[in-house]
Amino acid sequence: MAETPVVQQVDDDLVIPAPDVSHLVTEDDTPVDNIFSERQMALLRETLYTSWQGPGEGRTFVAMGNVALYATNFLPPLVPDLLVSLDVTLPDEPTLKEHRSYFIWLYGKPPEVVIEIVSNRKGNELGDKLLDYARLGVAYYVVYDPEYEISQQPLRIFTRQGARFVETTEQWLAEVDLGLTTWQGRYDGMDGVWLRWVDREGNLLATGPEAKRQEQQRTGRRAPARRTGAPARRAGAPAAEQERQR
Repeated sequence: MAETPVVQQVDDDLVIPAPDVSHLVTEDDTPVDNIFSERQMALLRETLYTSWQGPGEGRTFVAMGNVALYATNFLPPLVPDLLVSLDVTLPDEPTLKEHRSYFIWLYGKPPEVVIEIVSNRKGNELGDKLLDYARLGVAYYVVYDPEYEISQQPLRIFTRQGARFVETTEQWLAEVDLGLTTWQGRYDGMDGVWLRWVDREGNLLATGPEAKRQEQQRTGRRAPARRTGAPARRAGAPAAEQERQR
């Protein structure tokens, strides 16, 4: 007769310690590739925090540029130019070593979006990185190649299906409720063709200065300037006429 298996009760107070991160590199003072890449990362991040409330009411997000993305504490990190993660918040003490990078075990999930900005042929954005981000569980992988360094298409978007990425021509990222487009214009003192976020109607998410101008235009249309005070007197007008103007 088979023995009855013994089910052991799990201690409700059991705490699984966080992985040791003391040996991990969270910053190495390596500069970004070039000025355009730095501006492009800033533009994508700024417009999210300026003009996007998240994918739905009460839902949060974080956007990080050039921050290490760790899946484990024993493998080197990936360092995307931009990552966007939904339904998470920044730690209360971000300066602590264990909070300085995007540790998947800390946030509880991989980011939904990773964007790589190509500046040379050495980044392997369409090779190993494509495979690595798919293994991490990233939903959308975006490669922006404004100078056509590694591709004949400046914007390439990949969606994860199972354990791999499949390229798509769809520029609307449904799981994030955001889209992407290219825009020629001037940002932060530099002219260029920039990668930008768009909403459901195809409107660009505004930068800080753009949002301010838009608000001024709306305010101007809603509330035309009102006349205040007495009418201005004409220089040298007779006293009687001045009195009538009062």
